[in-house]
Amino acid sequence: MDAWIGNALTTGLFDYVWVQFYNNPPCQYNPGEISNFEDAWKQWISGIPANKIFLGLPASPTAAGTGFIPAADLTSTVLPAIKGSAKYGGVMLWSRYDDVQSGYSSSIKSHV
Repeated sequence: MDAWIGNALTTGLFDYVWVQFYNNPPCQYNPGEISNFEDAWKQWISGIPANKIFLGLPASPTAAGTGFIPAADLTSTVLPAIKGSAKYGGVMLWSRYDDVQSGYSSSIKSHV
């Protein structure tokens, strides 16, 4: 849970929450190792009463310091691990500029 806004998120006043799963090694995906990511996802979906949680990711390796997930890993490993959750809302990307340059959203759209 977020140390800065965790109390606000638990109020039940939010229908949708967009969570940054990058630039935060304890909760981001590492190639070949999904357990930390899965644990973080489970904490988010069980810790707040929002209807939908969105997976926030960088749209390219240069869009963030850490946490970029190659499209092939996202579609074959990460999304299958979380899409079954009733609270899964989709994917958000940072930033639009990086997405236009990389084509990331186009490569994952059919899997989201």
